[in-house]
Amino acid sequence: MRKANEEAVRRLMSADPVLVDCRPAHEVLPGLSRNTFLHAGPPIAFEDMCPPMQGAVYCAMMNEGFAETPEEAREKALAGVVTFEPCHGYGAVGPMTGLTTWSMPMWVVEDRNTHRRSFANLSEGVGVGLRFGDYSPETLKRLTWLAEVFAPVMSKILREMGGIDLAPMMAQGLAMGDELHMRNHAGTALFVKNYGWRIAAAAPEHAEEILKFIGVGHDQFFLNIAMAANKLAADMADGVPGSSLVTAIARNGVEVGIRISGLPGRWFTGPAPEVKGLYFPGFTAADANRDIGDSAIMETGGFGGCAMATAPAIVKFLGADGVHVARETTDAMYRITLAEHPRYQIPALDFRGVPCGIDCAKVVETGITPVLNTAIASNRAGQKMVGAGMSVLPMEPFAKALLALAEELGI
Repeated sequence: MRKANEEAVRRLMSADPVLVDCRPAHEVLPGLSRNTFLHAGPPIAFEDMCPPMQGAVYCAMMNEGFAETPEEAREKALAGVVTFEPCHGYGAVGPMTGLTTWSMPMWVVEDRNTHRRSFANLSEGVGVGLRFGDYSPETLKRLTWLAEVFAPVMSKILREMGGIDLAPMMAQGLAMGDELHMRNHAGTALFVKNYGWRIAAAAPEHAEEILKFIGVGHDQFFLNIAMAANKLAADMADGVPGSSLVTAIARNGVEVGIRISGLPGRWFTGPAPEVKGLYFPGFTAADANRDIGDSAIMETGGFGGCAMATAPAIVKFLGADGVHVARETTDAMYRITLAEHPRYQIPALDFRGVPCGIDCAKVVETGITPVLNTAIASNRAGQKMVGAGMSVLPMEPFAKALLALAEELGI
């Protein structure tokens, strides 16, 4: 297992992600059909989905023309008009509900050396949110604008440039106080700083609205791009026989599931944890759904909760009681990971590499499970984000995965 893990984490850290395009899902996701809806987390049937994910299904069905109202969308979903599969099965990830469908534009990230690709949908920005289960006219209008205006401009720019190197931006984001999961202020600002002029040159008629969309109140714009980069790294580490390295952590609002390198494609699940954090005015824990989203792909790459020490400013937003929580969280993550990433470093820890490569065996041995930094979705369909906080994963999926790996190896 030791040599297998060394190989798996080497592959993970060898990823050199380049943002190369922004194209409709059906053009870049092999095998995706018009009536296949992708979602965050491990597999789940529509009737078992949590309310925000069902709300996202209503929105997606109206956006794709399957229904005109939420009521009609629900009837058709229950009737099996569309099928549901995890984003991870298509080399993709999506934050919160993760709903991704035929016409939605996707960020396309490619490894410079192997040319392997991964994908993530686009964040809709502030005030709306398919990703939170909102199906308002404003969200549908935003989805149309992303597909018809924003994505074509991004595709044009990326193709003309030959892509954007993401690793330097992610490393610089860490140095500027991001942990790249719940804090992406720096990454988003760097995107505008470095490429805003290209947007203005490529699409002067749309430059104002695009730059406003990215730059005003949309601090998490860079998250989806970083998620695709980490999905790429995790998939490059997948499929090493005997490895207990975690290649996916994903939540569907009901269950949390993990995958490990040595057993590619298999999900090991447990109950999705509750998120403890800070709620927006007017909301309490009674309004919160259980943890949801594919964004924990950030922690599999060493970011988010793993890199919390680099983002002390985030602790209050997550409801923690002091900066010490950030340092203690990162210290704990070093105990359950296989390496320190040489490219992604934490200045406050004397440029120590982020704790990288969560080891299922170390999780079980130490009793320490990963901590995720995350947004909190409402537990009602048609609503939006109600807060932010931290969730601590249950031991159950890690124990199941390790037992299955032992059986595979005949131990």
